Amino acid sequence: MCLCIHINRGKERCLQNQHFSERIIKGRCAAMGPFKSSVFILVLHLLEGALSNSLIQLNKNGYEGIVIAIDPNVPEDDTLIQQIKDMVTQASPYLFEATEKRFYFKNVAILIPEKWKTKPEYVRPKLETYKNADVLVAEPNPPGNDDPYTEQIGNCGEKGERIYLTPDFIAGKKLRQYGPQERVFVHEWAHLRWGVFNEYNNDQKFYLSNGKREAVRCSATITGKNVVNVCQGGSCVTRRCKTDKVTGLYEKGCEFIPADKQMEKASIMFSQNIDSVVTFCTEKNHNKEAPNQQNQRCNLRSIWEVIRDSEDFKTATPMTTQPPKPTFSLLQIAQRIVCLVLDKSGSMTLGDRLKRLNQAGKLFLLQTVEQGSWVGMVTFDSVAHVQSELIQINSGTERNALTNRLPTAAAGGTSICTGLRSAFTVIRKKYPTDGAEIVLLTDGEDNTISACFNEVKQSGAIIHTVALGPSAAKELEELSKMTGGLQTYASDQAQNNGLIDAFGALSSGNGAVSQRSIQLESKGLTLQNRQWMNGTVIVDSTVGNDTLFLITWTVQPPQILLWDPSGKLQNGFLVDTHTKMAYLQIPGTAKVGVWNYSLQTSSQTLTLTVTSRASSATLPPVTVTSKMNKDTGKFPSPMVVYAKIHQGSLPILKASVTALIESVNGNTVTLELLDNGAGADATKDDGVYSRYFTAYDTNGRYSVKVRALGGVRTPQKAMPPQNGARYIPGWIENGEVKWNPPRPEVNKDGLQGKKVCFSRTASGGSFVASNVPKAPIPDLFPPCQITDLKAKIQGESLINLTWTAPGDDYDHGRAYKYIIGISTNILDLRDKFNESVQVNTTDLIPKEASAQEVFVFKPESITFENGTDLFIAVQAVDKVNLTSEISNIARVSLFIPPPTPPETPSPSLPCPDINVNSTIPGIHILKIMWKWLGELQLSVALG
Repeated sequence: MCLCIHINRGKERCLQNQHFSERIIKGRCAAMGPFKSSVFILVLHLLEGALSNSLIQLNKNGYEGIVIAIDPNVPEDDTLIQQIKDMVTQASPYLFEATEKRFYFKNVAILIPEKWKTKPEYVRPKLETYKNADVLVAEPNPPGNDDPYTEQIGNCGEKGERIYLTPDFIAGKKLRQYGPQERVFVHEWAHLRWGVFNEYNNDQKFYLSNGKREAVRCSATITGKNVVNVCQGGSCVTRRCKTDKVTGLYEKGCEFIPADKQMEKASIMFSQNIDSVVTFCTEKNHNKEAPNQQNQRCNLRSIWEVIRDSEDFKTATPMTTQPPKPTFSLLQIAQRIVCLVLDKSGSMTLGDRLKRLNQAGKLFLLQTVEQGSWVGMVTFDSVAHVQSELIQINSGTERNALTNRLPTAAAGGTSICTGLRSAFTVIRKKYPTDGAEIVLLTDGEDNTISACFNEVKQSGAIIHTVALGPSAAKELEELSKMTGGLQTYASDQAQNNGLIDAFGALSSGNGAVSQRSIQLESKGLTLQNRQWMNGTVIVDSTVGNDTLFLITWTVQPPQILLWDPSGKLQNGFLVDTHTKMAYLQIPGTAKVGVWNYSLQTSSQTLTLTVTSRASSATLPPVTVTSKMNKDTGKFPSPMVVYAKIHQGSLPILKASVTALIESVNGNTVTLELLDNGAGADATKDDGVYSRYFTAYDTNGRYSVKVRALGGVRTPQKAMPPQNGARYIPGWIENGEVKWNPPRPEVNKDGLQGKKVCFSRTASGGSFVASNVPKAPIPDLFPPCQITDLKAKIQGESLINLTWTAPGDDYDHGRAYKYIIGISTNILDLRDKFNESVQVNTTDLIPKEASAQEVFVFKPESITFENGTDLFIAVQAVDKVNLTSEISNIARVSLFIPPPTPPETPSPSLPCPDINVNSTIPGIHILKIMWKWLGELQLSVALG
């Protein structure tokens, strides 16, 4: 269910059924008004929602192809460019020494916003775009939150998505809070490139080890003070931390402040600001007991062990000379240039492919491609035909002119290279091919495609590939891989709307998000005689401009009924009987709320597509971006599908998210994606929804589409992002603790728990599966690893465990049983799990995947006494006896508070007989008082 809340008043509500095809919703959902700007200032990032496709390559120890993008909302400032150069230049030798002379930064491209002044040294980008930027420099959101961080959606050892930095951080204005910029950049680079995690823990800063309190740090030999800053009435006092008599840990607010003079060199992933820290923790000095993300996510392995297992490390040997300084190229975004290269060979006559190409092409030309873009068109069979030279789109006139040039007849063979070469010629008549985009659609086989690979590489153009049908050229995706383009696949199943989805996904990689086409709905249905296709589309307050309803059919036009949220019937659909489509452009901004539609027809297939744009240039729209973890899957290795749902920088939580994965056989698997921090999902409540895919049914291409409905818009938390450099609470100077100001708090009034009613669909591209056996496909998928095991003491001797249930096949189905092992030695439990003490789990029946498990037990065969540290891990087993990896290792430390002596009431003592008006000298009065206090103290002691 999706609950619409009127954001401005919070009173009017409408319950909206997620399954739209059964009936027309008769109720009306009050229009969602604009969010109150006074509640929260939302900064519009151009890269909002992006999931990256990095161009970074390691070439002889040097990293090339690094892209650092300056967000268009950053005010023009030439010094920022120099500061970026300085940061990377100084970070390079730090990285070089930290990796034992293996890696350095070789060349970096800096993407400069289009609205900044043009300079002779600024050149047009080639493959570099905002979508594939590795680092984004953007204004803080919310203001004052300059945390540097890295977006990581994968597991240990998997590359991150992007580093986020702010202009003030790069300018050196946050040195006291994070340390030198170049050191922080290396910290974030380790997140991004090698998939390692932090060695501090903001949620639990101390832990017990053998009854002793320890700060979460790496290495454990870093020294410092455990102090708390107590403030009252405008004045603050630093004192030693007190011990909590219940937990044995330090009181809330206690901080570990590293000493100003250290000998320890590790670790950069704990606190890179310490002067002596110049390396990562290794297996020799790694603190395996510290409850931090690195230990939890990487199975107690040190940072250096994870780096050593990376492909980078395997291909690089230590250098014997000092590396050169990095070089920089300054690239300025320019107008978008697109050339459509469309297959019109004889096979395009099969299954209405040419009609479907026209439908998808019209959507792209009428709606998807942005105003101001330059668009050309080439068709090809065995030869190429220029349908249109580059035309700049300034109005509907140019859009209509281009749609009239779409191919209407198909014949001949297939020569992809001929089409590409013709497109290069069309583009070069007006512009260089650097950074230009080519949308290549083909359904035919072509064994000569590799003949133009070198030309494609040298062109600097980005090629997006659309494979139509089961026989499209096998090497087609190589073109998108080598150029950083999007790869998509559409089957011949018209009801899946795959071709329209593929073209709808081709919005600019550099355009402002407010100008991008956003798909609100994409669905299809094969109807029998006189049946109805009924449903609703939600237009939320973040979209509504340039809204288009597009309907296609396979036989004859259906009856079309569309009502806006006020119940007004919409007329004016433009019907194209030749292309078999009808569309309606809503003038101005579409009304916010629930739009109802009903389509009635004879026996045929109908599809409905609804697209829109942001309602405002200053209010970020809710966006959904989707991707697979890789573009090829080899059975039985699982794939992972991701969907990122955000509004600006705010994650959307508790949304209903499903992925539709269609194989080349036409079979579609529906997966519910989750943001629960278990299974394939790396981090709970980060707005990234994930799930494993294991339902292979054949070799070949698979398409991916994601649907999202409703959710909760959350405020930016005051806590730092999980994968970023440590905020320094304070430092020691001449033996005195100096404190940084606390983090800026966020005004959460009116934000937290706000339900936002929206609908979105998004293409997740495609992937290619191989090594899939013929049916029946054997069960080779074990349960997934449990990654969120938690343990706590219950009572005096019981241990309470909680975790998210894995499945029979990774995170699907139900596991057969659990094995729980315990040990007082953390490494023994990890390395010799089968030899550990096993807990009796006879009564523990696994639940369905993603359910919450709770298990309470009393340790047997182990002496569990005061000061004992007990380590626990869980392994899941499926019905064919395949086992998961052992879980993250949880720990409990038994702390029995010392007995509190009973209080005995003290006898009443007479007050000293002192006359306040006495003329006795003051010193005499003090002596009497001291004597009286001494008697009272002695009385209490004896009592």
